[in-house]
Amino acid sequence: MALAIGTFLYGTPIYRIQRPGGSPLKRILQVLVAALRKANIEVPIDNSLLHEVPFKNSIAKESWKLVYTNDFRFLDKAATMSESDANSTDSPSPWRLCSVSQVEELKILLRLLPIWAGGVVYSVSYAQMSTTFIEQGSTMETKIGGFSFPPASLFAFEVLIVILWVFIYDTLLVNIGKKFISNGQGLSELQRMGVGHLLMILAMSTAALVEEKRLEYLRYGKTMSIAWQLPQYFIFGVSEVFIYVGQLEFFNGQAPNTMKSTCNAFSLLTISGGNYLSSLAITLVTSVTTQGGRAGWIPANLNEGHLDYFFWVLAGLNTLNFVSHLIWARRYKPKNIVFEENFEAC
Repeated sequence: MALAIGTFLYGTPIYRIQRPGGSPLKRILQVLVAALRKANIEVPIDNSLLHEVPFKNSIAKESWKLVYTNDFRFLDKAATMSESDANSTDSPSPWRLCSVSQVEELKILLRLLPIWAGGVVYSVSYAQMSTTFIEQGSTMETKIGGFSFPPASLFAFEVLIVILWVFIYDTLLVNIGKKFISNGQGLSELQRMGVGHLLMILAMSTAALVEEKRLEYLRYGKTMSIAWQLPQYFIFGVSEVFIYVGQLEFFNGQAPNTMKSTCNAFSLLTISGGNYLSSLAITLVTSVTTQGGRAGWIPANLNEGHLDYFFWVLAGLNTLNFVSHLIWARRYKPKNIVFEENFEAC
């Protein structure tokens, strides 16, 4: 702890402090309110006529601004100057007239939502590692080479895979990507997330096949070794590196400067949202599959159920999620900025 505190204090003088830019939620509400107030006003075809605040008057005090984009045109009404705005000698109220950069901040958040939603769907499957995977392991032979491994302990194996794969990715795969990918920078954040989604399909399919084999062993009076779970934990670990690291970098890189913390929290919100949806999914599946007095797919005694069916459903869901990610990633418009000297020259 002393070492951690000392390291923190040592780096404090060189820490780059971000100037406060106001409440992100308030800035979003201002755009929505201003756009609704001007619902009947036509947006000018020439976007240079939209309102923009000079750099010296900017709340965030930055040397760059967000470049105008032509999607979500309704929100542009918030930056459209009405006759009363043009004739007023007072500074316009931000609840009636917003800058282009402020409107673009909300547009960025709207573009991030489909990518974020895909992360939530991914996390539904990720939550199985701490729930149904442990239940699956509890029905298997836990002794490997004379040592007994509790089902939950395999999570440590997944953590080791994450640590190892981060090292492999940073030292090997990045350099390979720079050589063979035309942009010279390797895989983008969205491409890495796509790889993570693809690997999750493989992970859930592997878990389903293991469960099918376990039930087959059971019919012959045999107990399957818990070592058969290691492949699905391995694929989970590799997938996690691609999806969560790429997601965190993506949200941080695409976030407006006034909403960095908010967008960084999005990546963590995917995990919590996935856990809640996982609980809901298990509840719904249990409710539907136990009708008519049946044991259901996920009974208390898994030997009487079909957990493999549930895993196949999640594999199918991740397939749809992967396709959805490809569509939204292809349509995504990255954040574009213009610096003060270039802005003034326009």
